[in-house]
Amino acid sequence: MSTQKKHSEPRRQGTAASMSRREMLAGMAGAAAATIAAMAVPGTASAELKRVVKNGRINHSVCRWPYRKLTLDQLCEAAVKLGIKSVELLKPKELPTLKKYGLVCAMVNSHSYQRGVSNKDYHPECLAYIRKSIDAAAEHKFPNVITFSGFRYDTPDDVGLENAVTAIKQVIGHAEEKKVNICIEILNSKVDHKGYMFDHMSWGVELCKKIGSERMKILYDIYHAQIMEGDIIRTLRDNQEYIGHYHTGGNPGRHEIDDTQELYYPAIMRAIVETGFKGYVAQEFIPTGDPLTSLAEAIQICDV
Repeated sequence: MSTQKKHSEPRRQGTAASMSRREMLAGMAGAAAATIAAMAVPGTASAELKRVVKNGRINHSVCRWPYRKLTLDQLCEAAVKLGIKSVELLKPKELPTLKKYGLVCAMVNSHSYQRGVSNKDYHPECLAYIRKSIDAAAEHKFPNVITFSGFRYDTPDDVGLENAVTAIKQVIGHAEEKKVNICIEILNSKVDHKGYMFDHMSWGVELCKKIGSERMKILYDIYHAQIMEGDIIRTLRDNQEYIGHYHTGGNPGRHEIDDTQELYYPAIMRAIVETGFKGYVAQEFIPTGDPLTSLAEAIQICDV
C-alpha cells in the first residue's frame, strides 16, 4: 500500500483532563442505564425503555446487524422508545416493517463489501443491487443506499478508482432522478477487512470529485477511519461536503463507545454538528453486555 498510515495522538493518562473525560462519560452512561434499569428481560424491547434523545441536533440511527438477537420488530420498538429515528442496513424487502413504527432506514443495503465497484468483473452484480436498492429507498422516501469499493484482488488503487467511476456513472443519473444518495463506505484493511480498497479518505474523496454529483457521498465510518488514519475531527471538517453519513464504533474492538476505548465521541459529535451536517449518525458497535443498555448509553453520549 503506497499511502503512508497516519496515527492519532495517544491519549494522555492521569491528567485532570482525562479524569474529567472519564467522569463525564461515566455520568452519561449512568444516567442512560438508570432509564432502563427496570427492564424485565435483558436484550429485549421493553415497556420500561425511556427516551434518551434530548437535544435534536443529531439524527440518530442504529445499524441492524449488531442486534441480531432481537427481532427487527423488537429493535424498532426500542428505537422508538429511545428517540432513535432510523434502523438501517436493511434489505429492500425489510423496509416495510419500519413504516409500522414511523421510522426511517437511513442506509439501505445493496451488494457485498468484498465484491465491489473497483473490480469490473463485479459491475453487473453491483449495479443490479444498487438500482434495486435505489428504487426501494425512493419508494419509501429513504435517503441513502450503500456501496463498497470491494477488495483489491491485485488491482492497483488508481485502476480500481477508474473502475469505480465507470460503475457509479452508470447509476448516478438514476440516483439523481430518484433523489437518493449513493454512499460508499470507508473500511479498514488493517484489522477487519484486509485487502479492501477504499481504506483511506483520499480515495473516496477523489471518487466523489470524479463523479461530480451531489448524490455521490461517503459513508464515514469513524471506527474504520481511526484504525487507518486517525485525525477524525480534522478529516471530517476538511471533507464535510463529501460526507453523507456516519457510523460509530469503539476502538479497539468495535465495542461500546464509552471510556473503555480511545475515541472521545462527544467532541466528534460536536464537530459534526458544527459542520452543519443534517444527515444521520448510526451506532454500529458490537455490544458486550445487554444490547439495549449499551445502545441507550451510546445514544446519550452522542446526543450533544
